[in-house]
Amino acid sequence: MDYIYHYHSPLGVIALASDGESLTGLWFDEQKYFPHKLISESIESELPIFKQTVKWLDIYFSGNIPDFIPPINLNTTPLRKAVYDILLTILYGQTMTYGEIANIIAEQNGVERMSAQAVGGAVGHNPVSIIIPCHRVIGAYGSLTGYAGGLDRKIELLKLEKQ
Repeated sequence: MDYIYHYHSPLGVIALASDGESLTGLWFDEQKYFPHKLISESIESELPIFKQTVKWLDIYFSGNIPDFIPPINLNTTPLRKAVYDILLTILYGQTMTYGEIANIIAEQNGVERMSAQAVGGAVGHNPVSIIIPCHRVIGAYGSLTGYAGGLDRKIELLKLEKQ
């Protein structure tokens, strides 16, 4: 069974999804790769995981650093999982490039190179945005490249973290 909850953030409505125990998704309404079918087939509910996630989001949007991460359960590929694990290491207010992430994954796997484009695909499909901070990933030379929630939101999230 899938559950859904809607959170009203300063940057728009955010849909939270859960399997009943863990967070399985967090998307701005209508963002790229928004799971319309999952959302339409889910039951609206106020689960403990949603209360915990709302607390995290309230702390975050107030300009503070949450000292916890709600339980997350991702059904994804090994490459995407590796990318999301690296995203979770990017500190609040910091950024990392797609190329840096690709180099870390290449080193972890004992290969010479990893495609920054493959990393970009994984980052773009992050199902738990903000908490898994894909907005902290930038292009080479500091360029602000795509964000499934919209580049304007990416800019606002980075500004919030620089306060």
